Amino acid sequence: MIGRSGNPTLNDNSFERTRHYDGTERMTIEGTVNKAFITLAILLGGAFVSWSMYFKGDNVMPYVIGGLIGGLILSLIISFKPTSAPYLVPVYAAFEGVFLGAISANYEARFDGITLQASLLTMCVFVALLLAYKTRIIRATENFKLGVFAATAGIALVYLASWILGMFGVTVPYLHDSSLIGIGISVFIVVIAALNLVLDFDFIENGAQQGAPKYMEWYGAFGLMVTLVWLYLEILRLLAKIASRD
Repeated sequence: MIGRSGNPTLNDNSFERTRHYDGTERMTIEGTVNKAFITLAILLGGAFVSWSMYFKGDNVMPYVIGGLIGGLILSLIISFKPTSAPYLVPVYAAFEGVFLGAISANYEARFDGITLQASLLTMCVFVALLLAYKTRIIRATENFKLGVFAATAGIALVYLASWILGMFGVTVPYLHDSSLIGIGISVFIVVIAALNLVLDFDFIENGAQQGAPKYMEWYGAFGLMVTLVWLYLEILRLLAKIASRD
């Protein structure tokens, strides 16, 4: 059985559905990396558009909402139907990029230079964990996977509860404030988001070893992008909390 991933888009069932695939083209790590770069390029292109519009004074709120809703709908379709990944992942990246660019521009307007810091930190974390995984300093054991999965699910539930309670004017203590406890919570979430990268690396590697169909390269790139976007946003929020204390 291929190991589980804390990332909800990458799980055992994703490859279980391809078990009886009879095609000749198979998933490779190199192919997945190439698809990930293509997806990232599209995401950055979409982000540049909404970023530029924000600093020109245009109203980007419709793009934020549209990007968020469109990305969510597409992510659900891709998750439940991986065969659609080659066609929908590039579109998802564009929606996500538009959303991400507008959000990043808003943070940049409040804290000069924060998006560059968040981007560099995200890249450094990605490279460090990739090296740690390749050299087996960090191993994706079953207990490790279960721990990260449980922590990720817990964070998702807290965010969901915060969103629901927010509609009734109730704020979850410490989650969004810049107190030392709030910063500590953000650090914990950043760590869990980063550890999901290890599970994604392991999942993609095992998928290639098991001979998953070629379209799963796009699916693997999609799952990796979901984790990277989450990690970037959490680092952005953490830096904003720290900057607001100055």
